[in-house]
Amino acid sequence: MALVTVTINGYAHQVGCEEGQQEHLRNMAAEVDRRVQYLKGIGGQGGEAALLILVSLMLADEVHDLRLEVGQALTSTSSVRGGDAQLSRRLNKIAARAEEIAQNLEHP
Repeated sequence: MALVTVTINGYAHQVGCEEGQQEHLRNMAAEVDRRVQYLKGIGGQGGEAALLILVSLMLADEVHDLRLEVGQALTSTSSVRGGDAQLSRRLNKIAARAEEIAQNLEHP
């Protein structure tokens, strides 16, 4: 396990992570710090805990919205795939019927 020092709201914190994930952890901490600074910039009051709770809620809200979007995209993809299968079956039936008609014209 690797230890990484990250700074959020001006405070340094040591956090453990898997080897190779250090840069990712630093990027995530920078994102949290960016949001803390944003809240402070718009007049967010309260201590560090209150700011971190608000940031956590903002991130949770974004995750929730993204999950909904992914679910809707998967549903749309499934219905399109199902539609493609139906379309394919219909086209095969039409092609078979067209061949049948052509054969009947050739051999009345």
